[in-house]
Parts: sequence; C-alpha cells; structure tokens
Amino acid sequence: MSMPVRPDTDQTVVDIRGLWTVFKNADGEQVVHRDLRLHIDRGEVLSLVGGSGTGKTVLLRQILGLEKPTRGHVEVLGQEPGELSASGAANVGMLFQHGALFSAFSVLENIAFPLRELKLLPDELIRHAALVKLQMVGLEPRHANMSPSDLSGGMIKRVALARALIMDPPLLLLDEPTAGLDPEASDSFCTLLRGLHRELGLTVVMVTHDLDTLFDLSTRIAVLADQKVIVTGAAREVIAYPHPFIHEYFLGGRGQRALEALHDKPADASLASQPAAEAGR
Repeated sequence: MSMPVRPDTDQTVVDIRGLWTVFKNADGEQVVHRDLRLHIDRGEVLSLVGGSGTGKTVLLRQILGLEKPTRGHVEVLGQEPGELSASGAANVGMLFQHGALFSAFSVLENIAFPLRELKLLPDELIRHAALVKLQMVGLEPRHANMSPSDLSGGMIKRVALARALIMDPPLLLLDEPTAGLDPEASDSFCTLLRGLHRELGLTVVMVTHDLDTLFDLSTRIAVLADQKVIVTGAAREVIAYPHPFIHEYFLGGRGQRALEALHDKPADASLASQPAAEAGR
C-alpha cells in the first residue's frame, strides 16, 4: 500500500503536487483539495473514488485544463495543461459523463469535431479518420449520419469515446463511463474499454461510482477523502486501508457483491486482477 509520491521516471504521465482547490461561496471558502499529491504512470487504468464533494470530477477537469487549481502543480507529460499547444492538447482525450455530443451535428460530425477545429487536415482525411474511430468503438458506417437524438445511451457513450480518441491521445479521461447504462450495455462498454486500453497502449484516469466497473477496469485505485488522496493501490490493498469511507464503500452490501463477481471471473478477464507491478508501477 503506497501513498502518492513524486516520481523521477519517464513513465509518469500525470504528476500532481501540492494541489489546493478552494471555492468561494456565500458562507466563505470551501476547501475541496488540500495539498493533494498523485502521480499516474504510463499504461495504468487509475480510478478515482471518493464521497460526494471530494472533487473527483474537478480533478479530471484540472488534468484536462478546463479548470485551474487554486495553487499547486498539475503536469501532463511534463507540461501544465494550460500551457499545452494544439498538438499538446491532442495528448488528452475526455469522455464526459453524459457524452456531451452536439445535438445539431451528426454522429460523424461529432467524432470529427476536435480534428476539424485544428484546421490542419483536408476534409476527406478528417472524414476517413472519423470513420475509422467510429468502427473502432463498435459502430458501423450506417450510423455515421444519424443524429444523437436517435441513439441509445450505449451508442452515445461510444460516439463520445470515438470523439475522445480522434487525435490518438495517449491519455484518456473517463467521467462515469457506465453511468446510465443497463448491466448488459455496461459490461459491453467495459469490454470495449479493456480492449482499447490494451491495443492502443492507453493511460486511463477514471471516475466511477459503479463498483463493478471499478473492479473490472482498474489497475490501481486512488481514494479521495479528507481533502486529499489518502491511499492508492490495487483493489485488495485499498480495501484493507482503515478508513470509514473505505469500509462503507467497499465492504457494504454493494461492495461485497461486486467483489464476489470479481472472484467469479477468469483470471485474465479483469485488469483489476493484475498485481500492482503489472499495472505500470
């Protein structure tokens, strides 16, 4: 079991040091993160878990560069997100919780949007790249001209994932990737994510409340509580850490059922079954 420390290795994709996030409101100031430290190595699937208000999605947005911490440092591949050039921004893809597709755009136009915004490639090449990504996430060319309003929840997730991958980023951020999906669609989406992680060599940072998704995909888990990361490690290491949130979250009824399902899977069916040494540590 390890507390986050600053690494000195080229394997580091995300390095967070001394991060404070403070929001001002009518009652004064709300400290969400206090001297938070975390690093994420190449090839990991790191999941952020914590109670409501612990700033999990805020941390994702800070890694993406959509929000800035009050103080401290966030580095993605050695650069602060706000300093990334257009080519550097292509290093990070984001799957938002509800997909965040443009309702006025077709499926293919949504997927192609980040690439088209760069204004560096001809339209035909952009269209070809978008079609490749469409099929990479398990959809077919016949879906290309559909409107987001015509898609199921699972298809919306897949289109949003294709858009997140359009510029071949080495780092993929997932905010509640299986939220709103039925069990069958959730299992299918997790299978897709596992395959893409393996085939593309992705580093993944995920926020999820779904324990089945957490155990299915994670190579390492970081727990946010008390305004910081209190522990990181493989699932069984984290569960053993003495803290009220961990006991309630992992050892309650839902946690026990998810753990039983994990034990019932073949050894190679879940990334979470890998030892920490195999998870890029």
